[in-house]
Amino acid sequence: MSTALLPAVEITTAAQPTHAVIWLHGLGADGHDFEPVVDEFDPSVLPPTRFVFPHAPVRPVTINGGYPMRAWYDLVTGDFSRRREDPAGVHESARQLEALIARENERGIADERIVLAGFSQGGAVALHTALRHPRRLAGVLALSTYLPLADTLAAEASPANKDVPIFMAHGHGDTVIPYDFAERSARLMQEAGYPLAWHPYFTEHSLCLEEIRDVEAWLAQVLGG
Repeated sequence: MSTALLPAVEITTAAQPTHAVIWLHGLGADGHDFEPVVDEFDPSVLPPTRFVFPHAPVRPVTINGGYPMRAWYDLVTGDFSRRREDPAGVHESARQLEALIARENERGIADERIVLAGFSQGGAVALHTALRHPRRLAGVLALSTYLPLADTLAAEASPANKDVPIFMAHGHGDTVIPYDFAERSARLMQEAGYPLAWHPYFTEHSLCLEEIRDVEAWLAQVLGG
């Protein structure tokens, strides 16, 4: 079954990009949300890179009274002690992300030169997809987020990405996704053997300048800049 490509904002750091970062926004935002972050990066430390910022589909979101907004999946409860995400929505978004990976392959960029990135809900989809993706990726950038559908990971994990570098960051003052909840996700992946680096920051549900600098250095490392 073919999956229609999501519309996306694209920024290239140089002509003829050889690497790609597919970056998913958070709930209620769109692909323009993290566009300014690319301007903060020093292009001289990265290889020629295409940043792809897709727009999530518009769907009703239960915790917001069913109001339609851009969302990667429905959030059915605000209670972090039990499952918040709908599996069908996560799986649908994972297929859409896989279609974007396939397009980068068609444009000449192999999986091993692609980073999956995301913030909040987008980061959850990036983690879910990367750890199940059948071919080795360059890395996973998971910002202010958590691991969704964690109980299915052991059965569904791809051996190809058991050693994929994961940069996971979270703010101590995050009131949207509690710091402790995100840290538990990080520990679960570390205990499963993933080389996950945990980066705490004194910020809220957002990126701070120190975090952007650390992300830049990590991208330069995993993309071979």
